[in-house]
Amino acid sequence: MANAIRALAMDAVQKANSGHPGMPMGMAEIALALWTRHLSHNPANPRWPNRDRFVLSNGHGSMLQYALLHLTGYDLPLEELKNFRQLHSKTPGHPEHGLTPGVETTTGPLGQGLANAVGMALAEKLLEMEFNRPGHAIVDHRTYVFVGDGCLMEGISHEAASLAGTWKLAKLVAIYDDNGISIDGEVKHWFTDDTAARFRAYRWNVIGPIDGHDVAAVDAALAQAKQSERPTLIIARTVIGKGSPNRAGTEKAHGEALGETEVAATRETIGWPHPPFEIPAEIYAAWDARAAGAEREAEWKRRFAAYAQAHPEPARELDRRLRGELPADFAAKVAQAIAAAAGKRENVATRKASQLALEVVAEAAPEMIGGSADLTGSNLTKWSKAAALHVDGEIRSGRHIHFGVREFGMCAIANGMALHGGFLPFVGTFLVFSDYARNAVRMAALMKQRVVFVFTHDSIGLGEDGPTHQAVEHAASLRLIPHLDVWRPCDTVETLVAWEAAAQRRDGPTALLLSRQAVPFVAGERDANDVRRGAYVLSEAPGGAGKARAVIVATGSEVPLAVEAQKQLAAEGIAVRVVSMPSTTVFDRQGVEYKTRVLPEGLPRLAIEAGVTDFWWKYVRAAGAVLGVDRFGESAPAGAVYKHFGLTADNAAQVVRELISREKSR
Repeated sequence: MANAIRALAMDAVQKANSGHPGMPMGMAEIALALWTRHLSHNPANPRWPNRDRFVLSNGHGSMLQYALLHLTGYDLPLEELKNFRQLHSKTPGHPEHGLTPGVETTTGPLGQGLANAVGMALAEKLLEMEFNRPGHAIVDHRTYVFVGDGCLMEGISHEAASLAGTWKLAKLVAIYDDNGISIDGEVKHWFTDDTAARFRAYRWNVIGPIDGHDVAAVDAALAQAKQSERPTLIIARTVIGKGSPNRAGTEKAHGEALGETEVAATRETIGWPHPPFEIPAEIYAAWDARAAGAEREAEWKRRFAAYAQAHPEPARELDRRLRGELPADFAAKVAQAIAAAAGKRENVATRKASQLALEVVAEAAPEMIGGSADLTGSNLTKWSKAAALHVDGEIRSGRHIHFGVREFGMCAIANGMALHGGFLPFVGTFLVFSDYARNAVRMAALMKQRVVFVFTHDSIGLGEDGPTHQAVEHAASLRLIPHLDVWRPCDTVETLVAWEAAAQRRDGPTALLLSRQAVPFVAGERDANDVRRGAYVLSEAPGGAGKARAVIVATGSEVPLAVEAQKQLAAEGIAVRVVSMPSTTVFDRQGVEYKTRVLPEGLPRLAIEAGVTDFWWKYVRAAGAVLGVDRFGESAPAGAVYKHFGLTADNAAQVVRELISREKSR
């Protein structure tokens, strides 16, 4: 059974002439022990809610997972393994969530799979605490994650493992493939950590080292892990590329095909006489998990039916949350709050507007859970009724999570919670620190997961902390990530709409960019439906649209500057339209007719945003202008910094005059 994995891995990599055969060949017995003796899953229904989660953090060894999925009966036919790493196949070079049935998360950037697994285990723990009742353990599953040397070298492994130990995630089991080899060779020259001591210091249960090629030893370690009250790390010593007579135990087995001669020699060494991609019927029968999986799910459905009869309301609530549907009255509650915000006209920082929005959206959607990387009082991600998750002997559930100074780990853990289901996670830090977390944000977008990233202190407007903390290029950079919706609202109304859009979106993550400094409420009548389209006419030109001689486009804290410039110009008889564009990404998805209605052809345009200017030229075009910041900031009060960089209403008005004059002379 283990050699079937080795054969499929080396054959697929050889056919593609690309891939990593060594890890699948080395972890074959570990996979055999886990998948046949411990993993609770149903190949016929990869989304069964109470299945165990399996994460391949060392995702370069993707053929291990593809072989396991194929052999156990998932909808992954042999032809897909033959098409490994080919265009449009279900067996890409690294596992991709949403493409291959049975793949729980997209892995490849090392260490993030471990962090995702921590998020999955946390989600399971919190759902168990919220929904299980005496005699009804309807949320009861485990999370298993395979990790390699590379995963443990990446700093995110420290962030995630530290939190897992603090949270006492007893149903999390990590198996470390300790083979001593990475792409550059023997890791003893650059990785000499005492991994066991390290994880014990995290308050993990550590088992091993054990012989990773001894199925009985792995089986016993997994059984022991299930008895622990803490997360478990099993250290399994293996030989990379085991079975290959000339490449086993070397970096040559890691990231390249073995070669036809070595594949043939390996077949002889392991006693596998079958042609490429041929698996004997008795091996398929031994691996087949379909009947056992169907019975496990059927038994759980019987238990859930009994639970629903005894506790109908929590059963309905859990079912709704696992489907990813918001409460039926969510939209109505938010609409009421938007109307109230329009009436109150509060002059607050948009980070405060975000906290006010959370008072509505988080209470309307109990699946929302969030926190901050040690900046709760600055990010304002905690609302008045939110209890904090903490550990006092045992983990105490709460909807606000203190992640500590762990931006990258926090975002990857949030991704894991979203992938698990049952929660809509949001996390917060300063926008400038999105650099630390960027790859996790990218992975959320790649996997199209519903996660909300709250990035406050979004510009030079944070003032005295200076250029190390003043985001300049970050808004433009985030807008370049496909499938990530970016909102930079200007006041309480736009912030509520942004939160509503983030919660309602089911096909990707959202980033909210929010100001530290107070921002004046923008006067005027607004249709929330127009705000939802990403950009809209906030203040029409005096005399009507036909009188407009220019358009000013602005976002966030710069919108009031645009409105003030419009007033100055109106006093001179120059009619200008002001467009607020809280989300360029959402606006870009609108139809041509709406875009043209908001940004009419033939009028010069000025864009204003306290960030790099290059991004805005696609909106203002060659005949327009952009007011922004194309260098790092300065340490001074926000008003002084804005004036220093020319981000004032006076300067904006002067630029518009110049644009109109230039247009006349053309």
